[in-house]
Amino acid sequence: MKLPKFVQVHQRFEAPVVEDIAITTEAEVVRMIDQAGMSSGASVAVAAGSRGIMHIATIIKHTVDALHNEGMKPFIVPAMGSHGGATSDGQLRVLNNYGISEATMSCPIRSDIEPELIGETGDGLPVYIDRNALSADHIVIVNRIKPHTDFAGDIGSGLMKMMAIGLGKQKGASFYHGSVFEYGFEHMITTVSAVVMKKTPVAFGLAIIENAYDQTAHIVGVPVDGLEQKERELFQLATRLMPRLPFEDIDVLIVDEMGKNISGTGMDTNIIGRRMQDFEPEPVSPQILRIVVRGLTPESEGNAVGVGLADFTTQRLVNQINHHYTYINSITGMGPQKARIPVYFETDREVIEAAFSTIGMKAPESGRAVRIKNTLHLGEVAISEALMDEIADRDDLEVRASLSPLPFDHSGTLVALS
Repeated sequence: MKLPKFVQVHQRFEAPVVEDIAITTEAEVVRMIDQAGMSSGASVAVAAGSRGIMHIATIIKHTVDALHNEGMKPFIVPAMGSHGGATSDGQLRVLNNYGISEATMSCPIRSDIEPELIGETGDGLPVYIDRNALSADHIVIVNRIKPHTDFAGDIGSGLMKMMAIGLGKQKGASFYHGSVFEYGFEHMITTVSAVVMKKTPVAFGLAIIENAYDQTAHIVGVPVDGLEQKERELFQLATRLMPRLPFEDIDVLIVDEMGKNISGTGMDTNIIGRRMQDFEPEPVSPQILRIVVRGLTPESEGNAVGVGLADFTTQRLVNQINHHYTYINSITGMGPQKARIPVYFETDREVIEAAFSTIGMKAPESGRAVRIKNTLHLGEVAISEALMDEIADRDDLEVRASLSPLPFDHSGTLVALS
């Protein structure tokens, strides 16, 4: 099959950057300690999640250091719902994969998959929280704020979601995801987190905002009083700084890798324009006819939830799947459809040719196609020849090379994007 030629393009995005992660983190934590009136000698549970957040080990480390320097006794708790196979040891491994261990953090990590019931919402939803976090004098929530992959709203992934689903462990996460059929995600997250803030010693949150190049744009301490309103404001900032594909009408999107360290759904649904969530409408844009995903990141430990968002994949990715981890995560999240295995072929060449053979009457070499490393890193992308005429007047796109065929090696494997 004659496939289209591609050219590498650099995307320009608004991109504020935190110059010194360590200094900024410690300054914000100290500011919050003073504002919350936390005392020397207090035990502090620092909640750490399962997302691939840039500099997360550094941010957690300097949060712990700041607490130590103020005479407190910090320890870390995994706040990741059902991830890590919904086991205590599995969640420790997830943190370790991000460089978060007792040795690197210089503090204990206490992992227990069983939460405590602390109350219920006005709707009658039970509210659970990690029992180790509940035993502390204070709780500090550390998480990135960004649009969620399962729903659209004025909040998304962030501090409140970590309080509700992350610290709720598998029991809470499963129950809350089920409740969204009745109440919706935003209502569930705000009402559950409100109970957590009222009935547990949450002292403050440390919000992380990233820019479109996966760099840390802002680190902001958020006091528990007024946390919901502040998170809504930060959510608007995070939404504005998100990356995006360079075009909204695409025949074939080639995604080199998916994974839990990239997005909760392996591929960010806000980027690919597919949500596949029973209780939520599909995004209006982008409109992508076929999606090919080639591989799964090692950090995912075989959790391929979100692979069902694609139309085609490779034998290589299928061989990487840990079905137990994938099924637990997809069922807990009420999205078993996202664990379905797409049509797959042995080699990249075969699967890409199959995708282009399904774009209608258009010749494959004339297809509107984009290739990306993953949905987190969109600064450098490759676009097909058919899209070249549309970039001439755009100052947000810069051509970095000349048109050339897709670079397959002798085995039919696509060579990595530079």
